[in-house]
Amino acid sequence: MNTANFLRLVLLAAIWGSSFLFMRICAPVLGPAVLIEYRVAFAALFLAIVGLFLKKRLDLRANWKHYLMLGLFNSALPFLLFAFAARTLTASVLSVLNATAPMWGALIGAAWSRQRISGRVAAGLVLGTGGVALLVGFDHATSGPGAARAVAAALAAALSYSLASAYARTARSVEPFANAHGSMWAAALLVLPLVPLFPAPAAPTMAIMAAALALGVVCSGIAYILYFKLIDDVGPTSALTVTFLNPLFGILWGVLFLGEAVGWYTAVGAAIVIAGTALVTGLVPRFGAPPARAS
Repeated sequence: MNTANFLRLVLLAAIWGSSFLFMRICAPVLGPAVLIEYRVAFAALFLAIVGLFLKKRLDLRANWKHYLMLGLFNSALPFLLFAFAARTLTASVLSVLNATAPMWGALIGAAWSRQRISGRVAAGLVLGTGGVALLVGFDHATSGPGAARAVAAALAAALSYSLASAYARTARSVEPFANAHGSMWAAALLVLPLVPLFPAPAAPTMAIMAAALALGVVCSGIAYILYFKLIDDVGPTSALTVTFLNPLFGILWGVLFLGEAVGWYTAVGAAIVIAGTALVTGLVPRFGAPPARAS
C-alpha cells in the first residue's frame, strides 16, 4: 500500500466515520425510513451521473436479482437499522458497534463451511464481544429508554453487512461500479414502501436536508468510488483495513461536532473491538512501496 492508497484509505475511513454523525443529526427529525430513502436515492442519482460520464452500464436484465440482494443486505436493511439506532445511541457507540461486522462474518463463514473456528479467530471473537460489553455496560447512552433495542439494531446491521459479504463471495461476477450503482437503486425501491408507513416526525430544516444529501452523495456515492478504487489497487483484503479506522473517526466527529463525551470505556472498548477484529480477519496493514515483480 503506497502513500496515495494510504491517503485514500484514511479519507474513506473519515467519510464512512462521518455517516454516523449525519445519521445522528438527521434520524430524530426525518425518522429511519425517510432518512434512508433520501440517502440511497441521493447516492443512486449521483452514481447515475457518474455512470453516464464514465459510460458504465448496469445490464439490469441480467443482474436485477443480484442488485436486489446487495441492495437489501448491504444497504437498505443495515442503513435502516443504524438509522433506527441513531435516534438513541451516540455516533461514537454506533461506529464501534459497526466494527463488529468482520466478527459476524467469521461466525457466518464457519457455520456455512461447517469448519471449526481457529484459536486466533476464537480469541478475536472473545475480545470483540468483551469490547462491546464494556462499551455497552458503561456508556450512559446505552442505559436510557430503548437503548437495548438500539444496540440490538446496530449489531443486526453489522450482521447484515456480513451476510452481504458472504453472498458476494458466491454471487456472479459483476463490475464493482455497477454493484454500487445498481444496489443503490435497488435499495431505493426496497425502502420506498416504508416511507408512507413511517413518515418524518418533524419538518426538516435546510441543515437537516444538507446533512441527508451529504450522507447520500459523500458517505455512499463518493465512498463507494473510493472503496472500489482501493480494491482495484491493493485488493479486497488490504482495503478492508478501513474497518480499523472507522471507529476512530466516528468517535472523533462525534466529539468535535456533537459534543459527545468520550470516557475511558469508549477508548478502551473501541481498542478491544479493533484488536478483536484484527485477530478475526488476520489483517495486518503494511505500508510502503509495493514489492518488485519478478521479470
